[in-house]
Amino acid sequence: MPAPSSGRVSVMAGQALVRRYEREFALVYGSFGWVATVALGTGLVLAPLWLGGYFLYVASLIGINVVVVVGLDLLVGFAGQISLGQAGFVAIGAYATGLLSARAGAPSWVALPAGALLAGVAGWLVGLPALRLKGPYLAIATMGFGIAVQQVLINWELVSGGRTGLMVPAPRLGPWSLASDAARYYLVLAAASALVLAAYNIRRSYVGRAWMALRDSDLAAQTNGVDLTRYKTLAFAVSAAYAGAGGGLMSLVLGYLEPNLFSFLESIYYLAMAVVGGLGTVSGPIVGAALLTALPQLASRTREYLPVVYGAVVLAVMAIEPWGLYGRWLRIKRYFKSWPL
Repeated sequence: MPAPSSGRVSVMAGQALVRRYEREFALVYGSFGWVATVALGTGLVLAPLWLGGYFLYVASLIGINVVVVVGLDLLVGFAGQISLGQAGFVAIGAYATGLLSARAGAPSWVALPAGALLAGVAGWLVGLPALRLKGPYLAIATMGFGIAVQQVLINWELVSGGRTGLMVPAPRLGPWSLASDAARYYLVLAAASALVLAAYNIRRSYVGRAWMALRDSDLAAQTNGVDLTRYKTLAFAVSAAYAGAGGGLMSLVLGYLEPNLFSFLESIYYLAMAVVGGLGTVSGPIVGAALLTALPQLASRTREYLPVVYGAVVLAVMAIEPWGLYGRWLRIKRYFKSWPL
């Protein structure tokens, strides 16, 4: 049998490379992936049939944190820019949505995008001075922003209600009021699903690849035509818009806002969720947000030991798998793929 020509070998190698590239960036790959996706989607849609009010509330909180943490991962995991002030963007989105709903009577389909947009603008403004900052200096700058937002809300009682808080009416979509736990759960599920799908598409787009280039090397990315100013500020704006959307959903689900909901500690929690799940992925922060949101809620009977348990879980995950839970899942997949049968 004659040996294949070098041209044919190169074409075959190129096709194999393309197949691997397409698999890497595919939203769902293989029959098992589709079956798992359909099963997960069906389970989420049918969850109100067997979950009570409290568990639906916990599921809604998980969805809210998934939105915030996926947006944070776009900034930290993909663009390589640290942020310790994500709770400030969540607060802007929450209060903008709450004020539009409570005092302007705006429906939720108007108030929620408006809150996300306002938070995105704030993120873009924070990203401008951050262009000259890196590492701990950027972390301190974003931390200062988050603390400043909370202090403004505490002292500007005319807008926020101060420590008394702000009551937010039940979400409305046109003439329909979403006052039940199931209705609010479906609102969070729809918003979280749309934003997670958007994050997957951003990852596969030119913008996502530009962010990853910035993360790996600013100089190399700039040499290859990536505009540092444009893509760094865009990363902050998109991440903040996700946080604002999560804050808007929080205001509609809780029905009450108070400045202490947005402390610096909350920013640390969001970052811990992203790191535990696995930075630089979309699936990882979803898993991390689900785990670290459900753990305090479901272990509330041992509240005095909760900080210890929470910290122990984070430390254990980081010690066992520095790449997070998603990294451990990839190791398990590779292990089973290496079996001869």
